[in-house]
Amino acid sequence: MARNRADFCRFLAACYYEPTQLFVDEKLFDSMAAAAAGIGAELAASAQRLGELFTSERLEELLLDYSRLFLGPNNILAQPYGSVWLDREKKLMQDSTVQVLELYKEGGFELSEDFRELPDHIAAELEFLYLLIYREGEAQASSDHANAGKARQLRQRFLREHLGRWIGPFTQAMQQGAESGFYAELATVTREFLEIEQGAERP
Repeated sequence: MARNRADFCRFLAACYYEPTQLFVDEKLFDSMAAAAAGIGAELAASAQRLGELFTSERLEELLLDYSRLFLGPNNILAQPYGSVWLDREKKLMQDSTVQVLELYKEGGFELSEDFRELPDHIAAELEFLYLLIYREGEAQASSDHANAGKARQLRQRFLREHLGRWIGPFTQAMQQGAESGFYAELATVTREFLEIEQGAERP
């Protein structure tokens, strides 16, 4: 289950990069659906729809919608940065960005030099969550309870204090602004997965 959750999270992060033919060539959506099948039927059905929508729409239209939603240059409909949704000023690189960098440091997570986005971009935060789920699962598999506990506690804090707080309004803005079925469905899939992750923290 942990491996499926980790894999799904990693594939989900990839969906927030610029859409290319590589998504199909590398069977991204087949991999997502396979991982989702090990998590839950509803998520698996959503992942299946996501792949079908990507292949049914023209790449040029997906690129246009991606730009409208996440890049601008004028009215960015669904800014993919935590600080925009968490800080009063609604600006980039605010206190919440510093906080997420501290969480990354605590988790030993470093952004690649090739990563051209801000640290609190949705793709970066999902990749950090993937790392924490993966580490926790590996530690549990080897009966390393101390490191499993550390990874679990950091994952809980990250969801409670950061990603879990802004994913709702962000995905709502995506759905409201999306002109393609793919990005509307991606918002649904993202919200469903984060609800599963947050639900796992409740008694």
